[in-house]
Amino acid sequence: MGLWKNYLQPGNIEDALQSMASAKSSLAVISGGTDLILDIEQGRHAAVDTMIDVTCIPEMHEIRLVNDLIFLGASVTLVEIIQSRILNEHAQCVVESCGLMGGPQVRNVATIGGNVAHALPAGDGIISLLALGTEVQIASLEGRRWQSLEEIFAAPGQTTFDRNRELVIGFRFPVRKAGEASAFSRLMRPQGVAIAILNMAVWVRGKQPRLLQDIRIAMGPAGPRPLRARETEKFLKDKQLDENTFQQACRILDDEVQLRTSPHRATAEYRHHLLPILFKQVIEIAVGRVSGNPREFSLE
Repeated sequence: MGLWKNYLQPGNIEDALQSMASAKSSLAVISGGTDLILDIEQGRHAAVDTMIDVTCIPEMHEIRLVNDLIFLGASVTLVEIIQSRILNEHAQCVVESCGLMGGPQVRNVATIGGNVAHALPAGDGIISLLALGTEVQIASLEGRRWQSLEEIFAAPGQTTFDRNRELVIGFRFPVRKAGEASAFSRLMRPQGVAIAILNMAVWVRGKQPRLLQDIRIAMGPAGPRPLRARETEKFLKDKQLDENTFQQACRILDDEVQLRTSPHRATAEYRHHLLPILFKQVIEIAVGRVSGNPREFSLE
C-alpha cells in the first residue's frame, strides 16, 4: 500500500475543514511533512486514506503584527522564521530554536505548526513558543478559538484537540517591549544524533543591573508534556539575579523536572548534572539582551 489513497489540497480553512469532515477513513493533515512522511515510511504511523495538504492556504503562511500581538501562521517554514525581521526583533528564542532544527533541506520545508502538532515533550519550536506565553488558534466547523499553547498537549505525541476534525491555524504572542528579551538553547549528544538531551527557552523582563521583574522558563524533555517551570518562575520573580539566587533557583528547577533515562538521549543522572549548565547559559543570554550585552552578562 502507498502512503495515502486520496491527496487533497484545499485553498482555504473552510475547505480544509470540510475535507477533514468528509474523509471516510483515516486522515492526516500535512504541510512540510518532514516528520509525518518519515513516520509513515518507517512504520511509526499507519498509512492514511486521505492526506490533506494545507500548504496552499494563504492565512497559514502569514507573519504579521496585530496591535500588540504577533500572529505566526502554522504553515510558516523554519527558514521563513529565521529570516523574518519581525520575529528576529520580537521572538528571538523562536528564531534560535528553528535555526537548530534539522539541516538546511529540512528547514526549507518543515513548518512551525508541524513541530507543535507532533506534540513531543522536547519539540524545539514548542519550547520556544511556550516561553513567550503563546496562544494557539484552532479551527473546526463550529468556529475558531484561542487557547493557551500549554493546554493542547496530552501526552507524548498526543494532543487535547481532535486532529481528525480540528486544525491548527497559527499562534499569537505579545510583542517584545522595552526591558524584555528571550533566548533558546539545547544540549545535544556529541555523536550527532538529532535529538536533544535537554532544551530550554527563557523569556525575561528586567531592569538593570540584575532585577528580574518577571520570567518564563520552558524546557524539555522534562516529563510527558512540554514543561513550564512555574515554581522556579515564581521564585525568581522580582529577585536580584546573583549567584546565590541562581543556585536556589536551580534546586527548585531540579525538583520540578521529571528527567528519565533514555537510551537515545542520556541517563537521568547526566541530565540532572547538565540542567544547571543549560539554565545558566540561557538565562545569561536572555538577561544580557535586556542590557544590550548578550554575551557579556555573567552570574559569576
